[in-house]
Amino acid sequence: MNYEIVNLEEKTVVGISARTNNSSPDMERIIGGLWNDFYQDGIYEKIQNKTDFKALGLYYDYENGESADYTALVGCRVNNADKLPENTVKTVIPQGKYARFIVKGNMQKAVSDFWQELWKMDIPRSFICDFEEYQNSDFENAEIHIYIGLK
Repeated sequence: MNYEIVNLEEKTVVGISARTNNSSPDMERIIGGLWNDFYQDGIYEKIQNKTDFKALGLYYDYENGESADYTALVGCRVNNADKLPENTVKTVIPQGKYARFIVKGNMQKAVSDFWQELWKMDIPRSFICDFEEYQNSDFENAEIHIYIGLK
């Protein structure tokens, strides 16, 4: 998989989150549930001061790399997080160096296939923060930029 190295500034994100891990039989249900709640429960509309229309899927608070618990969050980038909607949290995408991958296709399959391939790659991951940035909302023809935090 091809990627480019980018340096990002810190970004504030507001959304809903849950703890899970990659070996949990409920992992897909938990993360899928966050996405469902984000749109079905109107969380997206309730988040104020969005910087753009893009939805983000964050993975952070890694306990022990990809083999233990981490926090998954579905949300939006904001320029002001003074007023949080009920049941949402604020977090920060840290400033730093990231590998940026671009995947296209069926949203669910493209992202799932990406993570399966990433886990086989030998890149110097920091396990501080990784995130998916959805460039559009076309489920069948999605473009997703995936950022993997690097050491």
